[in-house]
Amino acid sequence: MITALFSSVEAGLLYALMALGVYISFRILDFPDLTVDGSFVTGAAVASVLIVGGANPFIASLAALGAGFLAGCATGLLHTKGKINPLLSGILMMIALYSINLRIMDKPNVPLLQQETVMTIITEAFQRFDQALTTFIPFVPKTWAIIVFGVLLVTIVKVVIDLFLKTEVGLALRAVGDNKKMIASFSGNTDRLTIIGLGLSNALVAFSGALIAQYSGFSDIGMGIGMIVIGLASVIIGEALFGAKTIVRATLAVILGAIVYRIVITLALRVQFLETGDVKLITALIVILALVVPQMVATRAEKQRKARKRGAAVASTQADYESV
Repeated sequence: MITALFSSVEAGLLYALMALGVYISFRILDFPDLTVDGSFVTGAAVASVLIVGGANPFIASLAALGAGFLAGCATGLLHTKGKINPLLSGILMMIALYSINLRIMDKPNVPLLQQETVMTIITEAFQRFDQALTTFIPFVPKTWAIIVFGVLLVTIVKVVIDLFLKTEVGLALRAVGDNKKMIASFSGNTDRLTIIGLGLSNALVAFSGALIAQYSGFSDIGMGIGMIVIGLASVIIGEALFGAKTIVRATLAVILGAIVYRIVITLALRVQFLETGDVKLITALIVILALVVPQMVATRAEKQRKARKRGAAVASTQADYESV
């Protein structure tokens, strides 16, 4: 049980990068970008092919980030220059990326079990620390390398995003999502900002895909199916549990939401009547609950507030009547 939860946190930290990308497109830009399902695989495909070809795993991961950026920019161009509906732009790019990813990998699956990856390098670097830790605490997992690496990487990415969204370009990006017409009235280049935002979003998604492929030991053409739902689930769960009043708090909530999501999925799959194939159903139920429960709580709180207000008004009226 402890090992399963530990693995969930590891995966959650790596998927948190993808969730941050989804947050930028859906919350910051207010753009329903379905490119995610394709760009996630693009990152995994680019990194896997380069690693198999002998490239440094860290450079391969950065190349995947660049490939994701280009995919996001292509979606932005379809929408801004091609005047295609945002949802349709993402769908078209997602479909196109399926064939592009097959071209990149030249086959449906690229194994990485015998290759040196970022995960193997990090794990070997932490070997002495892990041995010392297991000597004193024998029941802990064998390695903490991925956890430490994930925390450091996600923290760096979060801080960079927080700082970027407070810059002039970042503020303009947020304004485009809030009120695109207002930015256009101030002669702001909304098309360029949209393209940049979608590029950054899919860059993070592809980077996450590259790391997940190295974590899992393979890249597969079907590994991106449903990624947009997982990203949305992480964003919605995080916002529901931890709030999103400020950018700093919102990005932290998204990261924690991704971890919570993986933990919930792991615990749900340990229920006897549920199977691995039920993951999508569980994800849908989690998103539904995360959307419905906060609204129910808010509605109930509003009813109680109105009831107290009516009670206070009645008491005040009664007091006035008695004084007369």
